[in-house]
Amino acid sequence: MHDWVLVTGAAHRLGREIALAFARSGWGVVCHYQRSESAAHALVGELQSFGVSAAAVGGALDTGESVAQVFEQAQAHAGPSLRCIVNNASLFEPDTGRDFSDDLALQQLRVNLLAPMHMGQHLARLHAHSPAGQASVVHVLDQKVFNLNPDYFSYTLSKLGLERAVRLQAQSLAPQVRVNAVAPGLMYLSGPQTQANFDQAAQVNLLRRPIDPTDVAQAAVFLAHTASITGTCIQVDNGQHLVPLARDVLFVVDDMLSSQP
Repeated sequence: MHDWVLVTGAAHRLGREIALAFARSGWGVVCHYQRSESAAHALVGELQSFGVSAAAVGGALDTGESVAQVFEQAQAHAGPSLRCIVNNASLFEPDTGRDFSDDLALQQLRVNLLAPMHMGQHLARLHAHSPAGQASVVHVLDQKVFNLNPDYFSYTLSKLGLERAVRLQAQSLAPQVRVNAVAPGLMYLSGPQTQANFDQAAQVNLLRRPIDPTDVAQAAVFLAHTASITGTCIQVDNGQHLVPLARDVLFVVDDMLSSQP
């Protein structure tokens, strides 16, 4: 019997890559989705082709009750072999410190910060009597938390809270559950971004090349496998966090493109 992982927001983009990476490493995978039911079930079929078990579970992540329901669905498939949760799902909405609203900020805080805290809480209860370090949580952060700019204000606040929580939650859930994170940079078209913008923005990092999402996924698998690591974040961003910009890279490149004849 193999270990299982629950990946939130698994149907598309980075969540899909993370699910595939865990399946290739022999893990059973619970693919969480909110709206992308058909894509999640198609992914389950693809994962099963690797010879592992897989299942899809749906639900929102915006309240403690809805998070508990998603976790219970995952546990129904995986049982006590549910040993890892990758908190990948997030809300990413534009606002600034001058115009943010309580409603939009709270929506992002609930999904991006509180839901991962609740997931860790449920995993710790499941493994209250398990050997130390076998179970783990991996949070998906953003290089923005190490390279601040004022754009996407509420989103950034939520991810800053999650980055600080990595060590705090690791202390709180020890010794049974380890808590770590990965912090990727720009990997996919984002919001209103055009392909031309992305092609240039994806090279604004020390290695001058796009970030491979499979590298981020492999880092998450590494953290889940390595029982000696807790309270740590791996920055998988080609050094993007070391290239400070006054604004989000999307807007910097937009300004550059608009100034060209």
